[in-house]
Amino acid sequence: MTDELIANRCRELAVLVNRHTDGKGNGFHQTSIAPLGFGRESLTGAMLHGVSTPMLAIVVQGKKGAALGEEIYRYGEAQYLVVSIDQPISGFVIEATPDRPFLGFKLDLDLRELCEIIAAHTNIIAGKKETSVRGFFISTADLSLLDCALRLTQLLDTPQDIPILAPMMIREIYYRLLIGEQSEAVRQIALSDSNMQRIATVIQSIKVDFTKPMRVAELAEQASMSPSSFHHHFKQVTSMSPLQYQKQLRLLEARRLMLAENYNAVTAADRVGYESPSQFSREYARLFGAPPIQDIERLLSVG
Repeated sequence: MTDELIANRCRELAVLVNRHTDGKGNGFHQTSIAPLGFGRESLTGAMLHGVSTPMLAIVVQGKKGAALGEEIYRYGEAQYLVVSIDQPISGFVIEATPDRPFLGFKLDLDLRELCEIIAAHTNIIAGKKETSVRGFFISTADLSLLDCALRLTQLLDTPQDIPILAPMMIREIYYRLLIGEQSEAVRQIALSDSNMQRIATVIQSIKVDFTKPMRVAELAEQASMSPSSFHHHFKQVTSMSPLQYQKQLRLLEARRLMLAENYNAVTAADRVGYESPSQFSREYARLFGAPPIQDIERLLSVG
């Protein structure tokens, strides 16, 4: 009975998301509720690469996949993804057609509000022992979480209610995540001295200076960890090493420079910190599936 109710809620949510994205084309569509947006894709296709910030994403129709480092995740209707730390992620649609497009519900997470909820409800963390958890996980949505998502989406039809009711409903979604079966990644990112929060702080440093040579010992010191412990916790949280993380940031920025600012491959490689154009080309092709020139030409032809 519960599974049937969950499926029904998901279908109700899909009807609303479809209505709010119909005629707007494929891609991500922001709504009048600031942290809320919807994804729509009518065809399976190439990977989309980018750095994801903390978010909740629920699949309400179709199936999607995500690549994090060398790990591949797949999730479908009534399943949700939580990203609790900035992550270079490659996303791809597995199941979609023009008649039945992939539809997704996405809510950006405000980590300060998560902290406030934890501080106000200490029972959420009572008896919890800290472990190093992945800053990215997939789980099946329960009825209460889908109910929250549905009620929040319904507010789009009564915009006068959004300023008062939307913050309350978003806070309820946070609470559901914090007491859910996989609450650790959400909870620990909001705790100031957790391993995940230490890694999150280091990641911000890497993002600011990703073009410069990495000094792992300095990053470990910033995290108050030994180099070996830092490397272990970093990989546990992000599924990649610090150097791999930096490499993906460099390649993503190089791609942006070539696509949006008309840089050539050699200049883009130098701009993001590569000393060897041939190494840049090899690593670029490994991540994006084609050498720089071919990849950019394909993207421009699609656009």
